[in-house]
Amino acid sequence: MVTSTSREVLLFTLEGQRYALSMEDVRELVRAVRLTPLPRAPAVVEGLLDLRGELLPVLDLRRRFRLPARRLSPSDHLVVAQAGPRRVALRVDRAEGLLALEPGQLDETPRELPGVGYVAGALKLPDGLVLLHDLRTFLSEAEALELEEALMQEGASR
Repeated sequence: MVTSTSREVLLFTLEGQRYALSMEDVRELVRAVRLTPLPRAPAVVEGLLDLRGELLPVLDLRRRFRLPARRLSPSDHLVVAQAGPRRVALRVDRAEGLLALEPGQLDETPRELPGVGYVAGALKLPDGLVLLHDLRTFLSEAEALELEEALMQEGASR
């Protein structure tokens, strides 16, 4: 099924592979800074980012996509985005920029395949396919609960 609605996406790279997020979910882009560890958080949480006084969990896309771990680098970007009811940050190697989708560029068929629960579709670009990720389904229910508990304990210790 190909949709004809026009929308913008943010393209980013991890290990040389391009991915995309809907701009509806993206709030801002910041340079990577040192993260604070968050004990008892789910494995997909890399740490906490203090963004102007707001503590945001940083999701580890490398772990989720089964890519090799890499130390945080000053050249990394953090994408601040809305993942369902919670604001989060995603560490990416590089944000490439915005892309306005043309009708027919987004194919939502991949979301119907097993094992791709957080994929909203595939972008058909001249140089290949790019998976569009759905942050509303990125954390499992168990991970979201575990994250909430870890954040409550972190708040109680401050």
